[in-house]
Amino acid sequence: MPKVSKNQRTDRGRGQQVKMAKVVVAEKKPNGQYRFREQMVPLDEVKRVAQAR
Repeated sequence: MPKVSKNQRTDRGRGQQVKMAKVVVAEKKPNGQYRFREQMVPLDEVKRVAQAR
C-alpha cells in the first residue's frame, strides 16, 4: 500500500455536518461611525437572526 498524506485522506469519519452562514450586521454608533458585527449561525437560523436585528 503506498504512503498517503494525512491531508489526502477522505475517510476521517466526520459526523453530521451543519451548514453555516456568516451574518454581518452594520450598527451605527451615537458618534456617527459604523461598527460591523460578524456572527456564524446555522443556515436554518439566518432569517431569525436577520429579523432580530
